Amino acid sequence: MSEEHRETGTGWPQPAGPGRPSGPAGEPDPRPDAPDPDELSPLAPEAEPAAPVEREDVPAPAEEPGAVVSPRPEPEPEAEPGEPGPGSRPERVSVSRRLTSAGAMIAVLLALLGFTLVVQLKTTSTDPTLAATREEDLVRISSDLDSRERRLRQDIEALEDSQRQLRSGEQGRQAALEEATRRADELGILAGTLPAVGPGLEVEFRGPEKATSSTRILDAVQELRGAGAEAMQIQGADGTAVRIIASTYFVDGSGGGLVVDGRRLSGPYTILVIGDPATMRTALNIPGGVVSSVRDAGGNVTSEDREVVEVSQLHAPIKLDHARPVS
Repeated sequence: MSEEHRETGTGWPQPAGPGRPSGPAGEPDPRPDAPDPDELSPLAPEAEPAAPVEREDVPAPAEEPGAVVSPRPEPEPEAEPGEPGPGSRPERVSVSRRLTSAGAMIAVLLALLGFTLVVQLKTTSTDPTLAATREEDLVRISSDLDSRERRLRQDIEALEDSQRQLRSGEQGRQAALEEATRRADELGILAGTLPAVGPGLEVEFRGPEKATSSTRILDAVQELRGAGAEAMQIQGADGTAVRIIASTYFVDGSGGGLVVDGRRLSGPYTILVIGDPATMRTALNIPGGVVSSVRDAGGNVTSEDREVVEVSQLHAPIKLDHARPVS
Protein backbone atom coordinates (compact mmCIF):
# COMPACT_ATOMS: atom_id res chain seq x y z
CA MET A 1 0.00 0.00 0.00
CA SER A 2 1.32 3.45 -0.89
CA GLU A 3 1.95 6.22 1.61
CA GLU A 4 -0.90 8.24 0.12
CA HIS A 5 -3.38 5.84 1.64
CA ARG A 6 -4.11 5.19 5.34
CA GLU A 7 -5.71 2.28 7.00
CA THR A 8 -9.34 2.75 8.01
CA GLY A 9 -9.77 -0.61 9.77
CA THR A 10 -12.22 -2.03 7.26
CA GLY A 11 -9.96 -3.13 4.48
CA TRP A 12 -11.04 -0.23 2.20
CA PRO A 13 -8.15 1.93 1.09
CA GLN A 14 -8.83 5.65 1.16
CA PRO A 15 -6.91 8.26 -0.77
CA ALA A 16 -5.23 10.90 1.40
CA GLY A 17 -6.31 13.74 -0.84
CA PRO A 18 -9.31 15.99 -0.26
CA GLY A 19 -12.73 15.31 -1.54
CA ARG A 20 -15.21 12.56 -1.06
CA PRO A 21 -13.70 9.13 -1.19
CA SER A 22 -14.98 6.82 -3.80
CA GLY A 23 -14.98 3.13 -4.18
CA PRO A 24 -12.97 1.27 -6.69
CA ALA A 25 -15.56 1.86 -9.38
CA GLY A 26 -16.23 5.49 -8.39
CA GLU A 27 -19.26 4.54 -6.34
CA PRO A 28 -20.07 6.07 -2.97
CA ASP A 29 -18.73 4.30 0.21
CA PRO A 30 -21.27 1.62 1.02
CA ARG A 31 -20.31 1.39 4.76
CA PRO A 32 -23.04 2.54 7.13
CA ASP A 33 -20.52 4.19 9.43
CA ALA A 34 -18.69 5.92 6.63
CA PRO A 35 -17.68 9.50 7.47
CA ASP A 36 -19.52 12.44 6.11
CA PRO A 37 -17.83 13.88 3.01
CA ASP A 38 -18.00 17.33 4.52
CA GLU A 39 -16.06 16.17 7.59
CA LEU A 40 -13.27 15.03 5.29
CA SER A 41 -13.01 18.49 3.80
CA PRO A 42 -9.87 20.45 4.63
CA LEU A 43 -12.05 23.26 5.95
CA ALA A 44 -13.82 21.07 8.55
CA PRO A 45 -12.32 20.84 12.04
CA GLU A 46 -10.17 17.82 12.65
CA ALA A 47 -12.05 15.19 14.66
CA GLU A 48 -10.72 12.25 16.56
CA PRO A 49 -10.68 9.11 14.48
CA ALA A 50 -13.40 6.64 15.50
CA ALA A 51 -12.34 3.43 17.14
CA PRO A 52 -12.52 0.49 14.82
CA VAL A 53 -15.48 -1.77 15.47
CA GLU A 54 -15.04 -5.45 15.00
CA ARG A 55 -18.12 -7.31 13.92
CA GLU A 56 -17.72 -11.01 13.68
CA ASP A 57 -21.18 -11.63 12.34
CA VAL A 58 -20.81 -9.29 9.36
CA PRO A 59 -18.84 -10.82 6.51
CA ALA A 60 -16.18 -8.73 5.00
CA PRO A 61 -16.96 -7.51 1.48
CA ALA A 62 -15.52 -9.50 -1.32
CA GLU A 63 -12.24 -8.36 -2.60
CA GLU A 64 -12.43 -6.99 -6.13
CA PRO A 65 -9.71 -7.47 -8.69
CA GLY A 66 -7.03 -4.91 -8.39
CA ALA A 67 -7.99 -3.75 -4.87
CA VAL A 68 -5.27 -3.50 -2.23
CA VAL A 69 -6.25 -4.85 1.13
CA SER A 70 -4.29 -3.87 4.18
CA PRO A 71 -3.69 -6.52 6.88
CA ARG A 72 -5.71 -6.41 10.11
CA PRO A 73 -3.78 -5.04 13.07
CA GLU A 74 -2.51 -7.61 15.57
CA PRO A 75 -4.28 -7.41 19.01
CA GLU A 76 -2.12 -6.09 21.77
CA PRO A 77 -1.04 -8.72 24.29
CA GLU A 78 -2.88 -8.63 27.60
CA ALA A 79 -0.94 -7.46 30.56
CA GLU A 80 0.05 -10.04 33.14
CA PRO A 81 -1.60 -9.77 36.59
CA GLY A 82 0.35 -7.41 38.74
CA GLU A 83 2.03 -5.70 35.76
CA PRO A 84 0.85 -2.33 34.53
CA GLY A 85 -0.81 -2.45 31.16
CA PRO A 86 -0.30 0.00 28.34
CA GLY A 87 -3.17 2.23 29.41
CA SER A 88 -3.19 1.54 33.18
CA ARG A 89 -1.95 3.85 35.87
CA PRO A 90 0.57 3.07 38.64
CA GLU A 91 -1.98 4.00 41.33
CA ARG A 92 -4.39 1.30 40.19
CA VAL A 93 -1.65 -1.30 40.24
CA SER A 94 -0.71 -0.46 43.86
CA VAL A 95 -4.39 -0.56 44.92
CA SER A 96 -4.83 -4.01 43.41
CA ARG A 97 -1.68 -5.21 45.16
CA ARG A 98 -2.98 -3.91 48.49
CA LEU A 99 -6.30 -5.67 47.90
CA THR A 100 -4.47 -8.89 47.12
CA SER A 101 -2.39 -8.62 50.35
CA ALA A 102 -5.52 -7.92 52.44
CA GLY A 103 -7.27 -10.95 50.95
CA ALA A 104 -4.30 -13.16 51.77
CA MET A 105 -4.22 -11.87 55.35
CA ILE A 106 -7.96 -12.49 55.75
CA ALA A 107 -7.53 -16.01 54.43
CA VAL A 108 -4.71 -16.68 56.93
CA LEU A 109 -6.79 -15.34 59.84
CA LEU A 110 -9.77 -17.46 58.82
CA ALA A 111 -7.52 -20.53 58.65
CA LEU A 112 -6.16 -19.82 62.14
CA LEU A 113 -9.68 -19.31 63.47
CA GLY A 114 -10.83 -22.61 62.02
CA PHE A 115 -7.80 -24.42 63.45
CA THR A 116 -8.47 -22.93 66.89
CA LEU A 117 -12.11 -24.02 66.80
CA VAL A 118 -11.15 -27.56 65.80
CA VAL A 119 -8.61 -27.82 68.62
CA GLN A 120 -11.11 -26.49 71.15
CA LEU A 121 -13.77 -28.94 70.05
CA LYS A 122 -11.33 -31.84 70.31
CA THR A 123 -10.22 -30.70 73.75
CA THR A 124 -13.70 -30.27 75.22
CA SER A 125 -15.25 -33.22 73.47
CA THR A 126 -16.48 -36.10 75.61
CA ASP A 127 -16.72 -39.79 75.08
CA PRO A 128 -18.89 -40.44 72.03
CA THR A 129 -20.72 -43.11 73.98
CA LEU A 130 -21.64 -40.54 76.64
CA ALA A 131 -22.78 -38.08 73.99
CA ALA A 132 -25.39 -40.60 72.85
CA THR A 133 -26.45 -41.53 76.42
CA ARG A 134 -29.84 -40.55 77.74
CA GLU A 135 -30.22 -37.97 80.49
CA GLU A 136 -31.45 -40.56 83.01
CA ASP A 137 -28.38 -42.72 82.39
CA LEU A 138 -26.10 -39.72 82.80
CA VAL A 139 -27.72 -38.92 86.16
CA ARG A 140 -27.24 -42.53 87.28
CA ILE A 141 -23.60 -42.50 86.18
CA SER A 142 -23.01 -39.25 88.09
CA SER A 143 -24.61 -40.75 91.21
CA ASP A 144 -22.43 -43.85 90.95
CA LEU A 145 -19.33 -41.70 90.63
CA ASP A 146 -20.33 -39.71 93.73
CA SER A 147 -20.87 -42.93 95.71
CA ARG A 148 -17.52 -44.28 94.59
CA GLU A 149 -15.85 -41.04 95.62
CA ARG A 150 -17.40 -41.27 99.10
CA ARG A 151 -16.25 -44.89 99.50
CA LEU A 152 -12.74 -44.00 98.39
CA ARG A 153 -12.63 -41.13 100.87
CA GLN A 154 -13.72 -43.49 103.66
CA ASP A 155 -11.02 -45.95 102.63
CA ILE A 156 -8.46 -43.17 102.68
CA GLU A 157 -9.52 -42.14 106.20
CA ALA A 158 -9.34 -45.74 107.41
CA LEU A 159 -5.85 -46.15 105.94
CA GLU A 160 -4.71 -42.91 107.53
CA ASP A 161 -5.99 -44.10 110.93
CA SER A 162 -4.14 -47.39 110.49
CA GLN A 163 -1.01 -45.49 109.57
CA ARG A 164 -1.24 -43.36 112.70
CA GLN A 165 -1.76 -46.46 114.83
CA LEU A 166 1.22 -48.19 113.22
CA ARG A 167 3.43 -45.17 113.76
CA SER A 168 2.44 -44.96 117.42
CA GLY A 169 1.96 -48.72 117.81
CA GLU A 170 4.87 -49.30 120.21
CA GLN A 171 3.86 -46.46 122.50
CA GLY A 172 0.21 -47.46 122.27
CA ARG A 173 0.95 -51.08 123.11
CA GLN A 174 3.13 -50.05 126.03
CA ALA A 175 0.46 -47.70 127.39
CA ALA A 176 -2.24 -50.33 126.95
CA LEU A 177 -0.10 -52.89 128.76
CA GLU A 178 0.54 -50.52 131.63
CA GLU A 179 -3.16 -49.70 131.91
CA ALA A 180 -4.12 -53.36 131.82
CA THR A 181 -1.58 -54.16 134.53
CA ARG A 182 -2.87 -51.37 136.74
CA ARG A 183 -6.46 -52.46 136.27
CA ALA A 184 -5.59 -56.09 137.00
CA ASP A 185 -3.87 -55.06 140.23
CA GLU A 186 -6.90 -53.11 141.35
CA LEU A 187 -9.25 -55.95 140.58
CA GLY A 188 -6.90 -58.41 142.29
CA ILE A 189 -6.94 -56.34 145.45
CA LEU A 190 -10.72 -55.97 145.40
CA ALA A 191 -11.15 -59.67 144.67
CA GLY A 192 -8.70 -60.60 147.44
CA THR A 193 -6.34 -62.47 145.13
CA LEU A 194 -3.45 -60.02 145.68
CA PRO A 195 -1.95 -58.72 148.91
CA ALA A 196 -2.16 -54.99 149.62
CA VAL A 197 -0.34 -52.48 151.71
CA GLY A 198 -1.09 -48.86 152.61
CA PRO A 199 -2.27 -46.46 155.28
CA GLY A 200 -5.35 -47.33 157.29
CA LEU A 201 -6.79 -48.46 160.60
CA GLU A 202 -6.54 -51.34 163.02
CA VAL A 203 -9.97 -51.89 164.68
CA GLU A 204 -10.42 -54.28 167.64
CA PHE A 205 -13.74 -55.65 168.95
CA ARG A 206 -13.94 -56.94 172.56
CA GLY A 207 -16.90 -57.99 174.73
CA PRO A 208 -19.46 -60.65 175.25
CA GLU A 209 -20.82 -62.68 172.33
CA LYS A 210 -23.88 -60.39 172.15
CA ALA A 211 -21.63 -57.32 171.71
CA THR A 212 -19.40 -59.02 169.08
CA SER A 213 -22.06 -60.91 167.19
CA SER A 214 -21.97 -61.39 163.42
CA THR A 215 -24.51 -58.57 163.04
CA ARG A 216 -22.23 -56.04 164.79
CA ILE A 217 -19.16 -57.16 162.78
CA LEU A 218 -21.08 -56.99 159.50
CA ASP A 219 -22.29 -53.46 160.34
CA ALA A 220 -18.68 -52.39 160.97
CA VAL A 221 -17.54 -53.84 157.64
CA GLN A 222 -20.34 -52.01 155.79
CA GLU A 223 -19.47 -48.72 157.51
CA LEU A 224 -15.81 -49.10 156.57
CA ARG A 225 -16.68 -49.86 152.92
CA GLY A 226 -18.91 -46.83 152.80
CA ALA A 227 -16.04 -44.72 154.12
CA GLY A 228 -13.69 -45.79 151.32
CA ALA A 229 -12.04 -48.96 152.57
CA GLU A 230 -10.10 -50.63 149.75
CA ALA A 231 -8.86 -53.83 151.35
CA MET A 232 -9.74 -55.61 154.62
CA GLN A 233 -9.08 -58.77 156.53
CA ILE A 234 -10.34 -60.10 159.90
CA GLN A 235 -8.45 -62.34 162.28
CA GLY A 236 -9.32 -64.10 165.55
CA ALA A 237 -7.56 -64.51 168.86
CA ASP A 238 -5.66 -67.53 167.64
CA GLY A 239 -4.31 -65.64 164.60
CA THR A 240 -6.64 -67.20 162.02
CA ALA A 241 -7.33 -64.61 159.30
CA VAL A 242 -9.88 -64.32 156.52
CA ARG A 243 -9.77 -61.88 153.57
CA ILE A 244 -12.93 -59.81 153.40
CA ILE A 245 -14.31 -59.32 149.88
CA ALA A 246 -17.69 -58.53 148.40
CA SER A 247 -18.95 -62.10 148.76
CA THR A 248 -17.74 -62.61 152.35
CA TYR A 249 -20.45 -63.67 154.82
CA PHE A 250 -20.60 -63.66 158.63
CA VAL A 251 -22.48 -66.21 160.79
CA ASP A 252 -22.64 -66.81 164.53
CA GLY A 253 -21.08 -70.16 165.34
CA SER A 254 -22.84 -72.78 167.43
CA GLY A 255 -21.25 -72.84 170.89
CA GLY A 256 -19.84 -69.37 170.44
CA GLY A 257 -17.47 -67.73 168.13
CA LEU A 258 -17.86 -66.40 164.56
CA VAL A 259 -17.89 -68.18 161.24
CA VAL A 260 -16.46 -66.12 158.32
CA ASP A 261 -16.62 -67.67 154.83
CA GLY A 262 -16.78 -71.09 156.48
CA ARG A 263 -13.88 -70.54 158.83
CA ARG A 264 -14.40 -70.34 162.59
CA LEU A 265 -12.87 -67.43 164.49
CA SER A 266 -12.77 -66.76 168.24
CA GLY A 267 -12.76 -63.34 169.89
CA PRO A 268 -11.48 -60.80 170.34
CA TYR A 269 -11.57 -59.91 166.60
CA THR A 270 -9.22 -57.52 164.81
CA ILE A 271 -9.96 -55.90 161.46
CA LEU A 272 -7.09 -54.51 159.39
CA VAL A 273 -8.36 -52.00 156.76
CA ILE A 274 -6.57 -49.90 154.13
CA GLY A 275 -7.99 -46.48 153.33
CA ASP A 276 -8.22 -42.94 154.64
CA PRO A 277 -7.88 -43.34 158.46
CA ALA A 278 -9.73 -40.14 159.42
CA THR A 279 -12.71 -40.81 157.18
CA MET A 280 -13.09 -44.43 158.31
CA ARG A 281 -12.75 -43.51 162.01
CA THR A 282 -15.42 -40.88 161.70
CA ALA A 283 -17.76 -43.38 160.02
CA LEU A 284 -17.36 -45.82 162.90
CA ASN A 285 -18.00 -43.16 165.58
CA ILE A 286 -21.16 -41.56 164.18
CA PRO A 287 -23.98 -41.33 166.73
CA GLY A 288 -25.98 -44.57 166.79
CA GLY A 289 -23.27 -46.24 164.71
CA VAL A 290 -21.13 -49.30 165.27
CA VAL A 291 -19.17 -48.05 168.27
CA SER A 292 -22.32 -46.86 170.02
CA SER A 293 -24.21 -50.15 169.48
CA VAL A 294 -21.29 -52.30 170.69
CA ARG A 295 -20.91 -50.20 173.78
CA ASP A 296 -24.64 -50.40 174.44
CA ALA A 297 -24.34 -54.22 174.34
CA GLY A 298 -21.49 -54.23 176.90
CA GLY A 299 -18.60 -54.37 174.51
CA ASN A 300 -15.83 -52.02 173.40
CA VAL A 301 -14.41 -50.89 170.07
CA THR A 302 -10.93 -49.35 169.73
CA SER A 303 -9.32 -47.99 166.55
CA GLU A 304 -5.73 -47.01 165.90
CA ASP A 305 -4.32 -45.20 162.91
CA ARG A 306 -1.52 -46.90 161.07
CA GLU A 307 0.76 -45.46 158.43
CA VAL A 308 1.30 -48.89 156.97
CA VAL A 309 -1.29 -51.58 157.12
CA GLU A 310 -0.53 -54.89 155.49
CA VAL A 311 -3.41 -57.01 154.22
CA SER A 312 -1.67 -60.24 153.35
CA GLN A 313 -4.43 -62.82 153.60
CA LEU A 314 -5.61 -64.02 150.16
CA HIS A 315 -8.93 -65.29 148.95
CA ALA A 316 -9.26 -68.11 146.50
CA PRO A 317 -10.44 -66.97 143.06
CA ILE A 318 -14.14 -67.27 142.58
CA LYS A 319 -15.28 -69.45 139.72
CA LEU A 320 -18.24 -67.92 137.94
CA ASP A 321 -20.83 -70.37 136.66
CA HIS A 322 -23.32 -68.00 135.05
CA ALA A 323 -21.92 -64.47 134.71
CA ARG A 324 -20.03 -63.61 131.52
CA PRO A 325 -18.34 -60.33 130.56
CA VAL A 326 -20.18 -58.18 128.02
CA SER A 327 -18.17 -58.03 124.78
